[in-house]
Amino acid sequence: MNAVRARAGCGELVGTIWEDWSVMQSVAQAVERLDALAETLPVATLARAFADAGHELALVGGPVRDAFLGRPVTDLDFTTDATPDDVLRIVEPIASATWDVGRQFGTIAARVHDEQVEITTYRSDVYDGETRKPEVAFGETIEDDLLRRDFTVNAMALRLPQRELVDVHGGVEDLLAGRLRTPQQATVSFRDDPLRMMRAARFTSQLAFTVSDDVRAAMAELADSIEIVSAERVREELVKLLDTTDPVPGLRLLVDTGLAERFLPELPAMKLEIDEHHHHKDVYEHSLTVLTQAIGYEAERHPGEAPDTVLRLAALLHDIGKPATRKLEPGGAVSFHHHDLVGSKLAKKRLRALRFDNDTIASVARLIELHLRFFGYTDGAWTDSAVRRYVRDAGPELERLHELTRSDVTTRNRRKADRLGFAYDDLEARIATLAEQEELDSIRPDLTGDDIMRILDIAPGRAVGEAYRFLLETRMDEGPLGADEAEARLRAWWAARDAD
Repeated sequence: MNAVRARAGCGELVGTIWEDWSVMQSVAQAVERLDALAETLPVATLARAFADAGHELALVGGPVRDAFLGRPVTDLDFTTDATPDDVLRIVEPIASATWDVGRQFGTIAARVHDEQVEITTYRSDVYDGETRKPEVAFGETIEDDLLRRDFTVNAMALRLPQRELVDVHGGVEDLLAGRLRTPQQATVSFRDDPLRMMRAARFTSQLAFTVSDDVRAAMAELADSIEIVSAERVREELVKLLDTTDPVPGLRLLVDTGLAERFLPELPAMKLEIDEHHHHKDVYEHSLTVLTQAIGYEAERHPGEAPDTVLRLAALLHDIGKPATRKLEPGGAVSFHHHDLVGSKLAKKRLRALRFDNDTIASVARLIELHLRFFGYTDGAWTDSAVRRYVRDAGPELERLHELTRSDVTTRNRRKADRLGFAYDDLEARIATLAEQEELDSIRPDLTGDDIMRILDIAPGRAVGEAYRFLLETRMDEGPLGADEAEARLRAWWAARDAD
């Protein structure tokens, strides 16, 4: 096997950090993974083709980082001294398909041995400070290209076919230390592209890293600059953060540096001051705990499935109506009356501003609106009618509502937590039983709109809707009636209505 090596001038992998045996083992394992990656058919084929054409080629960024971390390599990104035209000329004979939609940025995509790859010409971009769109300039060396990257852990490359690790900014050391630094001064990097601050938060959660002091300081200093980034790009990064295994560290970083205030102000607003005479749970910390618990329920109930962004948004935002509804009551009590309804409206407004799709907005808002409904269940036994209404109102969000409601129990009082848990177990069991009996999740009156018009001999209009709602309420209260009984009830209701 042709082992990966670090070449002097391309990043020294020597020094005191290598004196630790466990570190040496980690590096040795990373070298084995990089060697294995270099020997895969797509990578080896491309390496040979570019070498034969007299051009440089290197794996860069994520694939190299993930090989060191032992994470699955899902993207194959390359950098080269070849121009886009030369790249196309080299890859077309060995690719089953090519795409040049990124040509203006120097990127050519191709499918090689059933793997999609992206190959980008060395770049040395110039930013105007007004937008995050650079004036694309092709660089002459790989070192120029690595300097423009977001973080040192993403600024490493593996030269091919030589298998030389290029690490001019100490990326390996930062990987081993679990640290996020920028290749150039952090303020310069973030002024160039403010979205990198959002990525810092995401990598904090995704990689379980901490940011360096200068990165944190730069994020706080330049928080306002995130406003030049489009809402769509901010939303994408927020979703990527929420969809990590543990988004809480990244969210804390966004709040602590003031970034969240610029695009999701409702989150830091939940850090309510506690009055010395009025005490309530910390709404901000509670919301982060609910998010963590929701992710746990999600993994338990839907193992192996993609992250449920809607559930995670609802968990994070379910109490954003509390700051606007907080009222200090006599005797030290604190109330948040109607914070569910207020929070639902606030969520709609914020998610629209972040350009979320309509289905996501509607689902999150509905979950927030309903998240308190269950807590009345413990005050007294619900009738079957109340259970039917709970299911009807939740509609397609019922499963998520189950998970959100369970996650919203964060009390340290074990007896109270158990009581709520048992109560929700009972509610879910009743829902399942009624569903078997009545096909609960598709409740409709016993008569259709056409039936109503035929029986009452009326034309389409408001009266048909009123009659339909009457029959639906009767159905909810009493269960299935059958067509004959429903018709009798309808005629009696109609006669009483006319009498009034």
